[in-house]
Amino acid sequence: MVDSHSKSFFGQNTGMIVSSSSSSDPFIFIHCIKKKPDGIWEKPSINEGKVIKISLEEIVMILRVLNRQTLNWQSHHIYKDKKTSLSFSWEDEDTNILWINIGIYSKMLNLAQAEILRLLLIHLLKEKIFYSTIPKRTSNGNKTIKLKQEELYNRNNIEEINEESDRNKHSLFPDIALRGDILKDLSNVDGIILGETEKAILIEFDNKEVWVPKSTINNHYLPRKNLSQKFLINNWFLKKNNLTS
Repeated sequence: MVDSHSKSFFGQNTGMIVSSSSSSDPFIFIHCIKKKPDGIWEKPSINEGKVIKISLEEIVMILRVLNRQTLNWQSHHIYKDKKTSLSFSWEDEDTNILWINIGIYSKMLNLAQAEILRLLLIHLLKEKIFYSTIPKRTSNGNKTIKLKQEELYNRNNIEEINEESDRNKHSLFPDIALRGDILKDLSNVDGIILGETEKAILIEFDNKEVWVPKSTINNHYLPRKNLSQKFLINNWFLKKNNLTS
């Protein structure tokens, strides 16, 4: 078992690095970089790009999206009075394309990359829950205890992985019926963005302008005005504002 992990996801213009320096740290890091106008990539070694610390609780929420239990998750990070928006969203109900937005950085993952990220986060979460909760000891006689703890962790981890494999042996993904239960409460509607605040978007639907809370939008959208695009919105909100046909 290794104590650190690092996985890179690179595209033509944007890259994302998921890393963990120690299994005993109750957090991971996500570092985003992009290609500069001169074609040179930003360098994390000289503090270029954007890095945020992701807690165990946030890993759980990200995994809800990656496991198709919800179509998106949004949050904010505050560090030294600077607020950074964070979101993980499936592009549409087919859940083949995942969009990760961290501040001004936007990274797209295809189906295979999203599955690799899902498996990595599952592993890191299990590992960190185990090792980050072990009381720190200062005596020199703990080598045997640590080895026994690692052996117990490995055995439990293998058993859990085998159980998960049995549940998903006919599919890479969780129960499709669960995804259907989520989608039945959502509808795809066409709209045009007219304005935006931190928590809502002003959208024009068939000549009717409505402020739509971002929490009710369940797909990735382009934050561009006067562009007709689809929005996957909760049915209760559409009915409340008479936007259903």
